[in-house]
Formats: sequence, structure tokens, C-alpha cells
Amino acid sequence: MLFPTREPRLPTPEEALKGRPEPEFPLQERHTVLGTPLGGPYPAGLEVADFALGCFWGAERKFWQTEGVWTTLVGYQGGHTPHPAYEEVCSGLTGHTEVVRVVFDPAVVSYAALLKLFWESHNPTQGFRQGNDRGTQYRSAIYTHSAAQQSTAESSREAYQPVLTGSGYGPITTEILPASPFYYAEPYHQQYLDKNPSGYCGIGGTGVKLSDPFETNWGASCPTGIASASEAPDQSH
Repeated sequence: MLFPTREPRLPTPEEALKGRPEPEFPLQERHTVLGTPLGGPYPAGLEVADFALGCFWGAERKFWQTEGVWTTLVGYQGGHTPHPAYEEVCSGLTGHTEVVRVVFDPAVVSYAALLKLFWESHNPTQGFRQGNDRGTQYRSAIYTHSAAQQSTAESSREAYQPVLTGSGYGPITTEILPASPFYYAEPYHQQYLDKNPSGYCGIGGTGVKLSDPFETNWGASCPTGIASASEAPDQSH
């Protein structure tokens, strides 16, 4: 959702929409690409990571295409309103950002490797914006599930900032916080770009790579045929 008349800002808890005690829609049972259950509890040995990097449609695809990721789902996190609906999140009155929950096998893919993919897949210096998508729901964020994740995420931010600065980018605006309640999004948002292969993808990185010890072979832009954020029409999903 675009905000043509005012700069977006996060609501206070008092300003936020009240929400509801239960979700208004069910969680889709299985991942349409991976075939795995979306909801927990997850098998022993797997870990959970939460990333916000703009429109969650393209962001989710980035992670489900990664070896070692067991399942992915999209939702809303970091705000005040319990069990929000998409339209409420887009209003800017819930405080949430669009998040991808990544359930992964750390024996196959490390959390540091997922962080590298996160940083390189978007521009983390844009505040309440990602490309042409503007609003608090598009802010960059990492929500951590352990002290180890928190430390690794902060270290990766410290490693990436000087590389971005050297390439002409400003300060990283990504918030790194312990995970708050995650509210899954509507069924049509889950694996949206599998259901709609030609759908909008607002994900496009800066082209600036994160150096060792976070080195992998993953790229930063959307797959061929899908426009990056800088090339996409001035619209949101």
C-alpha cells in the first residue's frame, strides 16, 4: 500500500488496531512446493528463523529455493495488533511488517548462510520502504529465536555495513529483535509465486555481497523474467 500524503510511521500501542483473539482464516496445511506442513510443532533438530525484507511473496520464494530449508510460510510480526488481516497491516495501524518464517535444518544450511541471503536479497537501508513498496509493513527486520541467533544477526549487520558504505549506501535500518508473536497470513499469500508464477516480485538486492564468514554462492536478484524492485511498476501487491 502506498502512502502518498504522509510519511509512514509506526503506531503506538494505544493507536494500533485492536485486532481479535483468534485468526479469521485457517493456515494452509502444506507447502505447495516442498510438501511439508506449514504449522508447528516442527521435527526435532530443525530451527526457526524470521526475516522481513519487503513484499513477502518474492522473499518467501528466495528461502524455499534454498537447500536445507524444510518449510516456509509468510505472516505478520513486530507489531501490536493480534491476528491482523492483510488490509489492516497495509493501513499502517498494526505496526507489523511482512515476514517470512523459515524452518531449516542447521546441519544442511547455517543460520549465517540464511543471513547472507537475507542481506543480499534486498536493500536494508531504506527504512519504511523496499523499492517501490512504501509503508511500515515493508521495513527490514530480523526476529531472533535464541541468543546465538541474536549475536550472529548483529555480527552480520556489523560486517555488512562497511561494505554497503563503501558502495555508497547509507546506514542499515534493519531492526534485530527477539521474536515477537508471529501471525500467519491469509492462505492466498502462502507460496504466492508458486500459485501465480508471473506474479509481482518486489525483491531485488543492492548487488553488494556480504564477505566471509558468510560466503555462499547465492545471488541477490529475482529469477530471470521477474523485475527487480527498481524495475517493477510503481505498485504494491
